[in-house]
Amino acid sequence: MHQLGIFYSQARAGINNMDLSQLISETRNPQTLNIDQMTTLEMVNCFNREDHKVPQAIEKVLPQIAEAIERITDAFRQGGRLIYCGAGTSGRLGILDASECPPTYGTPHEMVIGLIAGGKEAMFRAVEGAEDRPELGAEDLAEIKTNAKDVVVGIAASGRTPYVMGALKYANQVGATSIALSCNPGGAINTQAQLAITPVVGPEALTGSTRMKAGTAQKLILNMLTTGAMIKLGKAYSNLMVDVQATNEKLVERQKRIVMEATDCSPSQARDALEQSQYHCKTAIVMLLMHLDADQARQALSKNRGYIRATLNQG
Repeated sequence: MHQLGIFYSQARAGINNMDLSQLISETRNPQTLNIDQMTTLEMVNCFNREDHKVPQAIEKVLPQIAEAIERITDAFRQGGRLIYCGAGTSGRLGILDASECPPTYGTPHEMVIGLIAGGKEAMFRAVEGAEDRPELGAEDLAEIKTNAKDVVVGIAASGRTPYVMGALKYANQVGATSIALSCNPGGAINTQAQLAITPVVGPEALTGSTRMKAGTAQKLILNMLTTGAMIKLGKAYSNLMVDVQATNEKLVERQKRIVMEATDCSPSQARDALEQSQYHCKTAIVMLLMHLDADQARQALSKNRGYIRATLNQG
């Protein structure tokens, strides 16, 4: 790892010399110069007006988001992983999106991974200086054996975070697909990625507080990336989450409602099918729609890589 530190020292110097005043996310918003003198209602109205700019900014980068989903889906089909790398709010958003995939889509925990500068401690408390070291981004990826099958998404509102730069450089070195997500079109991380997603949400209501509009844009896009890829992997039937795991009572009830919606069956039929399928929504749905037992439904799904529609069409 010592060699990695030497290799990235030049990158760190270049990024740290960047003039923050030139970054859109760091400039002052002319609409909020008097925000400290506003009433509370005026202030939240101002926040709300600024937030309306987020979906408009995302709309302009939908082609890039779609391309990213295609690349992530291809990686998953080849046994690769989706790895998020970020610092501060950006890192936490990546971890949040990654941690919600297993219960929502029944994925292994290692399929979508979130890395944050400073490690687990930084999820709850800032680790000073960790984001300024590009070699740490490389080391974190090396530790989980990042390889050419994987997709690495570097997340940085400013587009200049050294930790993210180091991660993307390492991703390129090992042949992984590299994607940059930032809110500054001139961000340095864009030059290190094969694909850049750059929603320009404009200056924040509170100067430089990128956990606001920039963070909202990042969360919406990360949700699109995983949701889009999971749908393309067959983890949805119509608009139903058919791979949701029953890890608590609420999710057991959700499974039952999903089976009822998908098959137009009664609550008791849904419950019986789920029990027989060991609470596997897809199997229960195929059982009811194709009048099969649990083993037959599992075999039919397996032949069609878990896609319910393909299974029904071959019925």
